[in-house]
Amino acid sequence: MFILWLILGSLSVLYGGFILAARSGTRFFLVWFALGAACFLLAVLAKKHVWKKLPRGLKVTCGVLIGLGLTLFFVVEGIIVSHFKERGEQDLDYIIVLGAQVRESGPSLVLRYRLDAACEYLMENKDTVCIVTGAKGYNEPVSEAEGMKRYLVEKGIDEARILMEEKATSTMENLLFSQELLDKETDRVGIVTNDFHLFRAMSLARHQGYRHVCGIAAGSRPAYQLNNMLREFLGVMKDLVMGNLL
Repeated sequence: MFILWLILGSLSVLYGGFILAARSGTRFFLVWFALGAACFLLAVLAKKHVWKKLPRGLKVTCGVLIGLGLTLFFVVEGIIVSHFKERGEQDLDYIIVLGAQVRESGPSLVLRYRLDAACEYLMENKDTVCIVTGAKGYNEPVSEAEGMKRYLVEKGIDEARILMEEKATSTMENLLFSQELLDKETDRVGIVTNDFHLFRAMSLARHQGYRHVCGIAAGSRPAYQLNNMLREFLGVMKDLVMGNLL
């Protein structure tokens, strides 16, 4: 077990460094460093045979808790994956493109995936109105909504079809403030976001009272998917605890 924990710890730290180098705009890479440190600690404990010295009852309790935790993790991840291929419905009244980081060079890779999916949908559904949502972060040159609008216009989408919401700083606020631009009771609405993020976004929308909502899944870069999936699991757990999903 010593070697196994040592390998897992090293891989976690290396992957965290890879995520850091990607400049995603968040500090989630620290989670990978923390996981690496935990694995190194377990390696030390394994080296000293601490597990064998623990009382049997404590071992059973730890085993049950670990088993329940892993079961919860894989169930939630399975639900997230089940939404990866959603393509929405035709002729929606609105689509909402959820915000992500905008850089000096334009939308980040994650956001470009969302915008390209939105652009494809808007090209095929000429009467659908697009809402782009997101405030200006401390490390962004313009609001996320403004950056998204510019990108869509450059791709050939009529500016008159694009509405901006520039106050939101989270997924929950993206959906909350977008309600000021539509009727959540009667309008048919599509949520455009990356595949790994769609389950939580849809759950938040339904919790907020969107009556006729569907998902439009954008792609994501495979190299970052492990990070995305872990982050989404923690996001789902946080929103469950906060009462945002049920």
